Amino acid sequence: MKNKKTITSCFLSSLALTGIASERPNILWITSEDNSPMLGCYGDKFAVTPNLDRLAAEGFRYTHAYACAPVSAPARNTIITGVYACSAGNQHMRSWYGKSNTVHYYPEFLRQSGYYCTNNPKEDYNHPAEQTRDIWDESGRDAHYRNRKPGQPFFAVFNSSISHESCIHKSIPPDELRHDPSLVTLPPYHPDTKELRHDWAQYYDKIEDMDAWVGEILKELEESGEADNTIVFYYSDHGGALCRSKRYVYETGTHVPFIVRIPEKFKHLFPEHKPDTTVDRLISWVDLAPTLLSITGIPVPEWMQGTAFLGQQTATEPEYVFMFRNRMDERYDMSRAIRDKRFRYIRNYQPHRIYGQHNNYLWLAPSVASWENAYKSGLCNRVQSVFWETKPAEELYDTENDVWEIHNLADNPDYRQELERLRNALNDRMINICDAGFIQEGEYERINNTTTMYDYLRSPEYPIAEIVRVANIATLKDKKNLPDLTEYLKSNNRIIRYWAATGLLILGKDAESSVDHLTTALQDPSPDVTIVAAEALYRLGQRQKSVETLLTALENPNVSVRTFALNIIDNLDERSPRVRQAVEKLGKKSKDDKNPERHDLRMVNWLATKWNNNVNHSVELFPKLQ
Repeated sequence: MKNKKTITSCFLSSLALTGIASERPNILWITSEDNSPMLGCYGDKFAVTPNLDRLAAEGFRYTHAYACAPVSAPARNTIITGVYACSAGNQHMRSWYGKSNTVHYYPEFLRQSGYYCTNNPKEDYNHPAEQTRDIWDESGRDAHYRNRKPGQPFFAVFNSSISHESCIHKSIPPDELRHDPSLVTLPPYHPDTKELRHDWAQYYDKIEDMDAWVGEILKELEESGEADNTIVFYYSDHGGALCRSKRYVYETGTHVPFIVRIPEKFKHLFPEHKPDTTVDRLISWVDLAPTLLSITGIPVPEWMQGTAFLGQQTATEPEYVFMFRNRMDERYDMSRAIRDKRFRYIRNYQPHRIYGQHNNYLWLAPSVASWENAYKSGLCNRVQSVFWETKPAEELYDTENDVWEIHNLADNPDYRQELERLRNALNDRMINICDAGFIQEGEYERINNTTTMYDYLRSPEYPIAEIVRVANIATLKDKKNLPDLTEYLKSNNRIIRYWAATGLLILGKDAESSVDHLTTALQDPSPDVTIVAAEALYRLGQRQKSVETLLTALENPNVSVRTFALNIIDNLDERSPRVRQAVEKLGKKSKDDKNPERHDLRMVNWLATKWNNNVNHSVELFPKLQ
C-alpha cells in the first residue's frame, strides 16, 4: 500500500505542474515481433505494408530506434520497467529472477493516475508470474480498451506474433508464396541457398500479413470514435528473425521500426511534429516507460534509466544507445554493444565461442541448417564463413557505409579514435548501470537467497568497475596479461576469479605455466569457476581431472550450473562413455520444480542428436519455450 500511495502522490503533484488533468490522451501501442524496419515507409521496396506506410504518412517515423536486447523477454523486461534488464539480472533468455521493490512497472503508474490499462495478449517480462499478475486492468486475448468506464482514458497494447521467428519454421509451398524467392536480395553474409531464399520470401509474406493486422487495429480505433483522442505507437520488440539478426547485437537484431501518430489536439507533446517526416533522435526501449510518463504528466522516477523523448519531460538526446546479449535459451554467450548515429562498437566477452552455437529453437528454421551445411561443404566465402568461427574481442562498424556490418574496423588504425571513444563509452555505461552480465548465472541462486539481483548489484559486494576491468583484460588474449590473470585467480571475489579463469582459457597454450593454479581452481567454491578451469585444463591436456569436474557439475542441483557444464562438454566434443552415461542419466531425471525451463534438457537433447549424427532427432522437444 505504501508504494501505491507514493505513486498516487507523484501523480497528483504532476497534475498541479502540468495542468492537463481535464484532458489526457489515450495511448495505443501496436507491437509486432521479430522484425527489422522491413517496411515500405522505411525504403524497403520488397515489402508490402500499405497500412503502416499510411500510419507513417499521418505521423512520423524514427530512423534510429533500437531494442536494448535482440530477443523478446529481456527487451520486454526493459520496456515494462524503464530499467535495462541487464541492470537487474534479467538479461537471460529466459529467466524468472525477482524484481526489487525499488522498481515499479509503468502500468502501475498509469492505473494509479486513472488510466484503464490493457494488454492483448503477450507479457513475457522475465519476472516471476506472481509479480506481474495484477499489473493490468486486463491482460489476455480478450483485453480491450472498450471495457473501460465512460470517459476514462486508456492505455492499450495490442501485440501480434504473425512476424515472429516461428513463422518460418514450417515452409510454405513455393507456389503459395506471394513474394518471389528469386527476387530476394540476400544480405552478403548469407550464402545463396534455396532454403535461405525461401525463408526470406516467406518472412516478407508474414510482414505483409502483419501489416494487414495493423490495419484492422487502426480501423477499429477509427470506428470507436477515439482516433482523434489517441496517440498511436507502432514498433517491433526487436530485430528480424532470420539467422544473424535475432539474438545478435548487430543492426539486424536491434534496429527496429518505430512510428508515432499524434492527434492535432496533443501536438504540444511534440511541437516539431509534421506529418510524413522522420526523426533521427536516438531512442531505445529503456526510454519507453519514461516517455509514457512524460506524455501523461507523471514525473519520471530517478531509478528509471531511460530518457523521455516526447512530452513535457523530454530530455536531451542521448549520445549513444546500449545493447546487451547473454544466455540465449540453452547457450551461454555474452556481448555488449553501443552505437551513435554512425558507428557500432561490440565487445565480445566469449570470443573463444563461435557466433553460430547450435540453438535448438533457432535451428527449427530450414534456412539455418542450409547455411551451416554450405559452410561445412566449403561453399561459403570469407564473409559468409565468419558466423561459424570464433569471434574477435572487439568489433567496430561504420553503419553509414557498411549497412550489413561485415567490415570490422576494430584493427584499422584509421579508426583508432572512434574505437577508443566507443570502448570508453561502453565501459562507462556498463559500470554506471551495474551490469549483471559479468556474473555467471550459476551464482544467481545463491544471491537470490538473500536479496534481489537489482539490490545486490548496487551493494559493495559487486565491485563493478574492477570486474569490468578484469573481464576486459581476460578477453584480449594477450600473453603479457598472464601474470595478472594468475594473480586474479586468487581473488577473494568469485566473479573476478571466474573472469581470471576465462582469461587463462582464452590464452590456450600460452597459459601452460598456470596449470597448477588452474588445478587448484578445480576446488573453488564457485562451480562456475571450476567448470571454466576444467575446460582450460582439458585443452592443456589435463583431461582426466577436467572430466571428473564436469561430471560433478552435472550432479549439481542448480540447473544453470548443469547447463553451463553441458555447454562445455559440447564445446570440447567430449563423448567418453562416462560422460555419455552421465548425460543420459540427466535426461532421465524428473523435472526440476523450481525451474520452468530445463535448459539443461535442451543441451541433453542436442548432445544426443549430435552423438547419434541425426540433426533432426529431437530439436522439437521444447519448441514453445521461445
